[in-house]
Amino acid sequence: MPVAELLPLRDLAACCAPITREVISELDAGRLARTLKAVADPARLRLISMVAAHEDGEACVCDLTEPLELSQPTVSHHLKVLVESGILSRSKRGTWAYYTIVPGSLDSLAGLLATV
Repeated sequence: MPVAELLPLRDLAACCAPITREVISELDAGRLARTLKAVADPARLRLISMVAAHEDGEACVCDLTEPLELSQPTVSHHLKVLVESGILSRSKRGTWAYYTIVPGSLDSLAGLLATV
């Protein structure tokens, strides 16, 4: 079974009008569904919230593990999915990875579901 590609949100927003404006293609519906699945996990929603609420809107993976009560590898997996979906960006400093919300990413996702 082939692995489905998770398009970054910026690519999805460029190809897809809001789904209420015109009929979405089967291919675009599949891509959008994979992106929505990326944020439809309770731990990932909490991670988005925690990163956004963190001082300067940036959080180290080391600051996110304990509040979620999940192991570091599990948190890192969730963060990787959010980075691949275009919601978060990652920068590495020394041995630590820091995460920020990609500017406009949540607005883009909301725009795809708009009723305009």
